[in-house]
Amino acid sequence: MSKVTYHIVQHDGGWAYRVDGVYSETFRTHDDARQAAQRAAREQRAPGQDAGITWEDAGGRWHEEVVEGHDRPETDVEG
Repeated sequence: MSKVTYHIVQHDGGWAYRVDGVYSETFRTHDDARQAAQRAAREQRAPGQDAGITWEDAGGRWHEEVVEGHDRPETDVEG
């Protein structure tokens, strides 16, 4: 099982959460950003239905695969 960590950080004059180098929208307070990160983390853990996805790798090659709805990561919020 993979693990995803949401980091609460100062960003763009406010606060945001960052996952794998990608920032959320900016929130006015640290607490607002933390609550949003906790909500996103809960949603990411929620099981869903199997689905077909298409994605492009760094070399510009497209891939198609089926992801299982019950294969959800462990999540954590830090900061």
